[in-house]
Amino acid sequence: MNGRRWLVLAFVFLGILVSYIDRGNLSIANESIARDLHLAPKTMGILLSAFFWTYAIFQIPSGLLVDRFGVRGAYATAFVVWSLASASIALSHGPAEIIASRLVLGCAETVGPIASLAVIRASFSPRENGLPTAIYIGGQTLGPAVGLLLGTALVVNFGWRTMFAVTGLVALLWVPGWLAVAPVVEKKASGMALDWRVILESSTMWAMASFILLSSYYWYFLLTWVPAYLTSSRGFSTMAMGRILAAPMACMAITNVVTGFAADYLLKKAKSLFRVRLWFAAAGSVGAAALLALNFLRANDLVMAVLFVSVCSFGVVSSNFWTLAQNVAPPAKVGRVIGFLNSASQLGGVAAPLITGYILGPTKYFPPAVAIAGLCPLASLVPLFIAGRGLENLRSSLHRD
Repeated sequence: MNGRRWLVLAFVFLGILVSYIDRGNLSIANESIARDLHLAPKTMGILLSAFFWTYAIFQIPSGLLVDRFGVRGAYATAFVVWSLASASIALSHGPAEIIASRLVLGCAETVGPIASLAVIRASFSPRENGLPTAIYIGGQTLGPAVGLLLGTALVVNFGWRTMFAVTGLVALLWVPGWLAVAPVVEKKASGMALDWRVILESSTMWAMASFILLSSYYWYFLLTWVPAYLTSSRGFSTMAMGRILAAPMACMAITNVVTGFAADYLLKKAKSLFRVRLWFAAAGSVGAAALLALNFLRANDLVMAVLFVSVCSFGVVSSNFWTLAQNVAPPAKVGRVIGFLNSASQLGGVAAPLITGYILGPTKYFPPAVAIAGLCPLASLVPLFIAGRGLENLRSSLHRD
């Protein structure tokens, strides 16, 4: 079982990597689609935001689905649906068709993070799941990195339609492998109802939700608009943009694993299950705010260095927060708790593309948008420390429920 759980984790890593390639490829094609379809920044903001509309709405239903029926079949079915939805954008001839495909993509991809974290929570103890969670988060960061390198090459050499078709259809090779290694028989959560009052009346849970919303605004600004920032505001070519943004993303994946291992090690000597991970998340939030430095750089020489510091720091935030979130709930209820927090997270995904598209205007003036995204990690420190004071009590309440 010990060896098998790491094999399953490898497919969890690959699955979420593909998920982030598919959700991020529209950002790579942003400039090309806007030019070919004659779309203004506000319209592109709507297109970039559309994924998160359904991705936010279906988090809790998907959490209930995973808790009730298990991850094996639910994840495989969702993977097929989102891959085909992503590939279908290659056939689009207007914004309405792209929005429809992104809505389906967002709905189906809700299963991925919930199923992934449910597998980790069930397979690893609370004091050892920092590293597995960091590996999972590494897939979230390597996905955009791989997507940037592959996507920019496909867009430059073959066009944006080919990029969507290739990335969407080739990914389907993951499905038979997942069905082969994922557990066949999984415990159902019937009779394990979660009293939503425990969540809705908990100031700690709302503080956690506020933290991840603010953090996610930064992250989804990075994924949706920074590619366009690098090309239109900084003057990099499409290929150069891909390399400049992919390198910090790849490094972030390494940072996730290293800090996840370090947090697990420190927890062996700590009395509190949460304190070490809280301080890691706080330090990462401060480092992520380095994005603000982009507004003070006149030359392009240090752009990659700033992105390295900011992006790698955010990796520390993600891996430690989602490990905390898993450990708050018992295994049979983790899907619903993660679904609730992921709903809050995706509000940041809804807001960042829309607000940025509105702020940019026809001149595509980026500094105010960069300032908002860079300040969000600093603002998130307030709800993080509010949440930190009540995590032990919340965990006790959820385990009694």
